[in-house]
Amino acid sequence: MTEIFAYLGEMLTYPFMQRAFLAGILISVCASLLGVSLVLKRYSMIGDGLSHVGFGALAIASALHLAPLAVAVPVVVLAAFVLLRLSEGGRLKGDAAVAMFSTGALAVGVMVVSVTTGMNADLNSYLFGSILAMSRSDVVLSVVLAFAVLVLYFVFYNQLFAVTFDPVFARATGVRAGFFNSLLAVLTAVTVVLGMRMMGALLISSLIIFPALAAMRVCRHYRTVILAAALLSVSGFALGMTVSFLFATPAGASIVVVDIFFYFIFSALGKLLSR
Repeated sequence: MTEIFAYLGEMLTYPFMQRAFLAGILISVCASLLGVSLVLKRYSMIGDGLSHVGFGALAIASALHLAPLAVAVPVVVLAAFVLLRLSEGGRLKGDAAVAMFSTGALAVGVMVVSVTTGMNADLNSYLFGSILAMSRSDVVLSVVLAFAVLVLYFVFYNQLFAVTFDPVFARATGVRAGFFNSLLAVLTAVTVVLGMRMMGALLISSLIIFPALAAMRVCRHYRTVILAAALLSVSGFALGMTVSFLFATPAGASIVVVDIFFYFIFSALGKLLSR
């Protein structure tokens, strides 16, 4: 036991691990809170679609020698708006729209990479995730935007709750459902872009989906689902990072494996409680 605590103490002495934990905990909380609403609205895969759009934007930014996040954030936010409008307009179902954007943006990103400098270390870190790639400026931006997401979420908690469960009733009671659906899309887009550096474009959607699904296996009320999802997300991140440090495994994959383990534990617990 003392050796484990010694390893943990050593892990947190490294500046890159301190940066990763600071940004990662905030991003994990944001992803879990938004994930509950997205799963309930059957938009679970929007995170996957937006992450692929983000990779395409990052590839273009890299080719043009522009600041990656300065390009990716507005592009992904715009993609979130378009996905929302396509789904609401009925021209494309939600899953079809996400699949179209996901594959299309990823193809554009791969094409841009292939005809320019090729896959460099920076783009590789966005695709697969790398805590070593998080600079001080990345962490500062992540903290600022994550706090903005959390503040907006809690300020408009009641409205987001209403549009999550019954948009028609929300409109009837005077809630601007379209505006708050758009707000949910924007918050999700920002969270996805921030999490790509740590988790990678291929795995960031799992940070949104698994904690929410695991919490729903046991909890029955919206507020308790949110609290449980946030706790699971932060715990999964911390344990995944520890596993990554101890066994030299990829951070993003380690976090996802821990989240899957939590999901199966909560699934079994939910079945026991329902008997």
